[in-house]
Amino acid sequence: MTFFDSALWEGRTYLGGWSETGMTTPVVSPATGATLASYATAAPADVERATTLAVAAQRDWAERAPDDRAAILRRAGQLIDERADTLAHWLVNEAGSGQGKAAFEAGLVSAEFFQASATAMMPYGQLLRTARPRLSLARRRPVGVVGVISPFNFPSILTARSIAPALALGNAVVLKPDPRTTVSGGLFFAAVLEEAGLPAGVFAVVPGGAEVGSALVDEPRIPVISFTGSTPAGRAIGARAGELLKRVHLELGGNNALVVLGDVDVAAAASAGAWGSFLHQGQICMTTGRHLVHSDVYDEYVAILAEKARALVAGDPATGAPLGPIIDARQRDRVHSVVTRSLDAGATLEAGGTFEELFYQPTVLSGVTPDHAAFAEEIFGPVAPVTRFSTIDEAVELVGRSEYGLSLGILAGDAYRAFELADRMPTGIVHINDQTVDDEAQAPFGGVGASGTGARFGGHEANIEAFTETQWVTVQADIARYPF
Repeated sequence: MTFFDSALWEGRTYLGGWSETGMTTPVVSPATGATLASYATAAPADVERATTLAVAAQRDWAERAPDDRAAILRRAGQLIDERADTLAHWLVNEAGSGQGKAAFEAGLVSAEFFQASATAMMPYGQLLRTARPRLSLARRRPVGVVGVISPFNFPSILTARSIAPALALGNAVVLKPDPRTTVSGGLFFAAVLEEAGLPAGVFAVVPGGAEVGSALVDEPRIPVISFTGSTPAGRAIGARAGELLKRVHLELGGNNALVVLGDVDVAAAASAGAWGSFLHQGQICMTTGRHLVHSDVYDEYVAILAEKARALVAGDPATGAPLGPIIDARQRDRVHSVVTRSLDAGATLEAGGTFEELFYQPTVLSGVTPDHAAFAEEIFGPVAPVTRFSTIDEAVELVGRSEYGLSLGILAGDAYRAFELADRMPTGIVHINDQTVDDEAQAPFGGVGASGTGARFGGHEANIEAFTETQWVTVQADIARYPF
């Protein structure tokens, strides 16, 4: 049997090994509507079963030498590199990813595992000053079992960035991938980690809908939840986790601004803006959702951006189309609603605004103002709303009109001027002379405001903070004497 042969996982999921649950869900291509395979759907009882296995396996996993854990994660990274074509195939066919986006995502996934292998070997505490004759230290210990809930848009990378560091630090993981991308966002990792030598029970996949996610959040033996998804869902999970006194890491939506100053190379700026808005059909939390353009270059920027939009064609990515489908009809209709409501309110259609089946053509709207839906809402589709500004203070005010604060780009001829401007922006990420979409395994990632609870992903420090608890320990040679 070849690696990830469908005979391994068809009609199954991964609960201490490849398992059937009595229920299955088809894997459907959003581009063609064809059924590609099926997987076993979990129920809340399967969450309980997976957690029981995880609790039993986690202590031995945590007690393994850190270089042993690191070696398994390095091996997983190597396997992902070796099987990148397999992962990219599923990203294209199951998630509707363009082939370039799929290859890019597969490369990021292996980097997460290599970064995690290094995290396993990082210092995990510090010596503390103490007024008494003793050794005083703070050390980090694994939380136990981590629950991960991941989304459909970048299903592999947004799963890997939680599961890899959590495993590296000695935790077990129970993963609930999005039901629309369970293969590329879940089962692929089960096959990789099993082949890499991860002990049985340390990792489980529980595919399903909201009831499975709720069971994962409610499970009393899971003290930490890592969630990536929409802001409304994140608010509900955060509220429930607060009632249960659980830690929850939330990476949520974004309505990210690209600020284009008046001294830019306009053609280069429009190219960056097109990439930021249209990559993966705009279905990225970091997508450029608002183009704020200085009046000196506004007309030229809009014209070039619209030309680029008209040159892109949405189609079946398996045939090489640069853009693929919107993930489902519900999301497509929501995208179109934002466009039509904005046009009705006075915005101008410069390109796109049409669709066939799930293929929404890249769209440019000019004359967008803060009261238009395309400015105020996260669209999650291939739509570039363009708003004019005249002064720096006006640009700062426009950026701050959104409750989101994930990523921001500033394009300028004077990069240092842009760097100074960045200090005035309420956002977790700033890219100067680049668009808003970027990610690296070693860099802290997270947003503020409605975009989440800060940088809980990326880099050793953020991951150790996210997936361990702090324990204070003192040691002295003799028993202390007390007056009682």
